[in-house]
Amino acid sequence: MTMSATHAAERAGPMRGLLPVWVGAGIYAVFVLAGNHLLIDPDTMWQITIGQWIVDHGTVPHTDAYSFTMRGQPWISTQWLAQVAYAAAYAAAGWTGPVVLASACIATTFALFTRFLAKRLNESTTLVFIATALALTVPHLLARPHVLALPVMTAWVGGLVQAADRRAAPSFWLLPLIALWANLHGGFVLGLALVAPIAADAVWNADARMRKPLALRWAAFAAASLAASCLTPYGWNSLLASRKILALGEALPLIMEWRPADFSAVGPLEICLLLGLALALYRGITLPPLRIVLLLGLLHIALSQMRSLEIFALLVPLFLAAPLAKQIGAAEDAKATISPPHGALIAGLAVTLLAGTMACASMIRFEPHMRGSPVAAVAELKKLNFSRVFNDYDFGGYLIASGVAPFIDGRTELYGEKFFVAHNSASGLMKPENLFRLLDDYRIEATLMRTQSAATKLLDHIDGWQKIYADELATIHIRKPGAAHTAEPAVDPSAY
Repeated sequence: MTMSATHAAERAGPMRGLLPVWVGAGIYAVFVLAGNHLLIDPDTMWQITIGQWIVDHGTVPHTDAYSFTMRGQPWISTQWLAQVAYAAAYAAAGWTGPVVLASACIATTFALFTRFLAKRLNESTTLVFIATALALTVPHLLARPHVLALPVMTAWVGGLVQAADRRAAPSFWLLPLIALWANLHGGFVLGLALVAPIAADAVWNADARMRKPLALRWAAFAAASLAASCLTPYGWNSLLASRKILALGEALPLIMEWRPADFSAVGPLEICLLLGLALALYRGITLPPLRIVLLLGLLHIALSQMRSLEIFALLVPLFLAAPLAKQIGAAEDAKATISPPHGALIAGLAVTLLAGTMACASMIRFEPHMRGSPVAAVAELKKLNFSRVFNDYDFGGYLIASGVAPFIDGRTELYGEKFFVAHNSASGLMKPENLFRLLDDYRIEATLMRTQSAATKLLDHIDGWQKIYADELATIHIRKPGAAHTAEPAVDPSAY
């Protein structure tokens, strides 16, 4: 019986080592097949536009060159490398390029995620975490820069946690990851911020005589990480850029993805939290103090900002894996090695995925989801050659991609809290006087707003403005030539 069990472990080990490969391949296939889901966010278009500008000019932007309200003002793109990657993918294969690039990064993220967990947890527990992470991240898995940074984030934090689990300092070979992350997305600041609590966890659990030298090695790694994160075209300004986001204050809750979690209806986050709480109560699971701090900190971020759900879903299991392995089932001791036949299997799988990708590209028409973009309205607007257009916030990205200078767009850190809040209160008529002040102060020639917005309905009845185009999504008003537009315009009764 002992020999039988040994042989079973030997047979299971190599196949078990392939779990990350199967997970990555499966997720890649799913996201390529559902590729148009990755293109539903109009931000993808302006990200590609900026990436192409960087390629054409051979430099990164330092000032705004897209809006007419902030043109020439200081602005840097902390996502420049991701934008260039998307632009290159688009130039090479049309919209298939960004779909394949984003799908490959998502697949790599989950393969790394699986590899880390499978070293510590049994397969069933690993698969539960994978399913949970997918459920929480899918809504925000789009062809945008943060997706290209996800595998780097997973590898970086996984490397830190592995070092902490060994009561050791992380390898300096991790430093290229933080440098790469700093060029892909501004979220690298979180990666830097996590070094200190993970280091504290490692030092706390180390032998007393090893704590001081271990703390010094972690401190050296932290300093090197900070230096490596400045290896961008912007230097240390990439770090400072995060302050502009944090300084947006009242503007953040007005942006959909920055809003706090909403529990008015049952959703994946609530289900996952309740099931996790139930499991902890049922099995009596305990965690080391600093892992509890990390868990609660990431939970707070996820509850505060919906856009942080993928961070919570992908990082929390990394912190929980080692403590849970001691309580609910660890991985088998057999090494998860891949023998040469399995290497051939991986090569065959890669060829199959490549062939499948080409087949999908020939059968599926990948294109951005234009239902939320004012395509027809912008085409009409461009005929008028206006240069000062007051637009809805959600239309800004499409205007950039269409070559029209917006009043405002998704680069909220460029516009700042005061400007953004004033625009929001104007378009929503929370403060109607703001609408007329902005129209007057910026000498607006035309407006491009959602047809159902309060501002659009008001302009329908205001003297000095004429509706020249409307569809179910967007409406264009132009200033009437020679009309006396005042801060408190009279209502035109004939318009009712």
